[in-house]
Amino acid sequence: MKWTDADIPDQSGRTVLITGANSGLGLRSAQVLAHKGARVLLACRSPERGQEALHSVQRFAKTEPALVRLDLADLASVRAAAAEVRELTGDALDVLMNNAGLMATPKGLTTDGFELQFGTNHLGHAALTWLLMPALRGGEDARVVTMSSLAAIGGHIDFADPNFEHRRYLPNVAYGQSKIANQVFALELDRRLRAAGERVISVAAHPGYTATNLNASMARSYPNPVLRAVIAGVTTAGDFLIGQDVKMGALSQLYASTMPGVNGGDYVGPGQFFQMRGTPAVVQPLKLALDHEAGVALWELTAKLTGITPDPA
Repeated sequence: MKWTDADIPDQSGRTVLITGANSGLGLRSAQVLAHKGARVLLACRSPERGQEALHSVQRFAKTEPALVRLDLADLASVRAAAAEVRELTGDALDVLMNNAGLMATPKGLTTDGFELQFGTNHLGHAALTWLLMPALRGGEDARVVTMSSLAAIGGHIDFADPNFEHRRYLPNVAYGQSKIANQVFALELDRRLRAAGERVISVAAHPGYTATNLNASMARSYPNPVLRAVIAGVTTAGDFLIGQDVKMGALSQLYASTMPGVNGGDYVGPGQFFQMRGTPAVVQPLKLALDHEAGVALWELTAKLTGITPDPA
């Protein structure tokens, strides 16, 4: 049976926080879940784009959505956003969808001095997850859904040099590292939740090859106009030839966030054409994500870099 968003159960009474909800997969997920009755909190970096997204979601909403200011590349912003969410929800959050991300950008640093993609895609989301764990414990059938990517397949985490301080920076290598880190963290989080006897579960997902605004944003991030044009041309061709649309791409994280029978540690992605497209299915996590030693190493490295106490301990 081909699962669509029409199969999502009623979400009335549930509260969902979606990072990067101002466009692409995050905005689509916010619209769908709002239409299904959930109270959606849109976590966005840009207040202007966030307001536009909020108005868009309001047209679908049965329960009034809210905007939360969040810059994942700034741990002070992550802390402030987590405190705001805990107050807004009264420590009762049902779903945290770690959706936002940067892709293959030129070398840059976060506010706290981390490599931009690792710092945003992994460290920011891990910090947010730990800080929101008290609210997730107060939720019903609470879930953390963290978005990985097909780019994780070739990904490797350099635990000695995650921020490319001593090795050559390559945009795709940095992106692959950040996305395999998302998957490793999601499964390690679930192992620790199970060991602690928690009811919260952690699930990973990926959207296959989806034509989103990430490709255009990646191209725009390069100052060289020739390189920018080449990247834009290649990604546009890929989107046209292989990519599925945002409505299809969002199904994986929507399935992981809402469906009964989803288990902690599951990995959800498109079920057809080498996981590049199609309706969602539970797929095999990557070997590194299943490696307990890698999970422990990333957990400890993340705590050291962010200065945030892991939860569960």
